[in-house]
Order: sequence, then structure tokens, then C-alpha cells
Amino acid sequence: MSPTFGRSGWVSRAGLLALISCLLILTGGATTTAVAAPQPATEVRASEDDDFSQLIAQLRSDLNRNNKREAERQPTVPAPRSARARDNEFAEKARALFAPLSGNSLHMPVVGVRPMDIDDSWGAPRDGGRRPHRGIDIFARKGTSVVAVADGIISYIGEQPKGGFCLWLTTESGTSFYYAHLDRWAPGLYEGMEVSSGDLLGFVGNTGNALTTPPHLHFGISQNDEMVNPYPVLARAAVVKQASRPASLSGGYGTR
Repeated sequence: MSPTFGRSGWVSRAGLLALISCLLILTGGATTTAVAAPQPATEVRASEDDDFSQLIAQLRSDLNRNNKREAERQPTVPAPRSARARDNEFAEKARALFAPLSGNSLHMPVVGVRPMDIDDSWGAPRDGGRRPHRGIDIFARKGTSVVAVADGIISYIGEQPKGGFCLWLTTESGTSFYYAHLDRWAPGLYEGMEVSSGDLLGFVGNTGNALTTPPHLHFGISQNDEMVNPYPVLARAAVVKQASRPASLSGGYGTR
């Protein structure tokens, strides 16, 4: 086996290859320098000392680059947040709804109800504590008019086991508003219908799983597929004295 001359003296070619192999393993093979196959036994010139140094420098560079890449791959673990902190964050997102919707505050979804008349029931236990309340209950007399809180499209009308007669109103920004436990929908309302803020959507009731409770509207807000607390928004909502009739009353799907 022919020797190779390095900085520290004469070393075997096998020793050099073993060293290179170890460094390649550390770098995960991430090197751009090709290692030549062993040549027939000849004496290596001392000028190859420079090549050897360059190879070690290249391997060290590859090792550093590999370590940096591995560090960047490590997931960043967010600091744990309390439920209150998450709710506050959602509330801030909900408050941001004012600007993109109409330039003004939302309308209260139930005619005649003032912000001081509602309570923050977000997160309250439901079904014996098996689930949290993901909305606000707005109590009013059965048959009280329910209106659109903003301009948008009726994206869903239907009946659900928990929500009873319900609907979704979706705005251009993608924010959606959930109306549940309605006694009935407004005559002529249909899916895909464009409505304006203050337009009549239905009437307060206690359908679904609210049969044993006083009539009320369950009102929810979904933003980026995440239910957020409506209370900070409704606390500044504009009072509606009378519902408007939608401009288009064709169709009739989902009404009774």
C-alpha cells in the first residue's frame, strides 16, 4: 500500500480514505468534491499536500452547511398559551372585521336588541360540559326579526339537529356569520342570494336543541375556518330598529 504525504507526515492512502469516509458520514454525504478511486501503487508527490488541505476544507464546509440545514429543519415549538390568551387573539381578529366589511360597525343581528342587552356566553359549558359554547345567545321574543349584520351572500340554508333552522351569511372577505335556532327563514330567501346589511333573514325561535330554552338567536362568527368570539364585535354593533326587505325575493329555497 503506497503512502501519501500529509501535513503531519507520511500516512497510508487507506487512512486518508477512512478519514474522508468519516467526514462524509458526518455531512450526510453532502459534498460536491468527488473522491478519486485508488490508483496503482505509486509515490504521491508532495504537491498533493495542497489538494489534501483543500479537500479537508471542503468537507468541513459541507459539514457546517449540513449542520445549518439540519438546524433549520428543526420545528420551532411555540410557547404554550392559555385559553384566555387564545380567546383574546381571536377577539382581536373579530374586531378587525369592522374595517373590511362596510367601513362601519356591524349591525346587531336581532332587531331592537342593544349591545348592553347581551351577555358574553362564549366558551360556556354545553351538553353537561362536553363542549364549549362557540357563539353568543341573543334572547328576544319569538318571531323577532333577524337581519344581516353585513353585506354578503346566503351561503347555506338548512335544518340541523343542534342548530335547528339555521343559515350562514358569507361576506366578500370570506368571513361567515352563523344564525341558528330560527323559528323560520324570511320568505323568498335562498342560497346564493345577495343581501345587504340590515336585510331580513328570518325570525327568532328555539328550534334544534333549544326547544327547552327561551327563544333566542345563536350567533357565531367564523374567520379563516376558526370560530371566534362575537361578543367584542356585538358590543359595538349598531342597533337595528327595523329590518329591510331584500331587493331580490325570487326562489324560496329553505323557507316555510
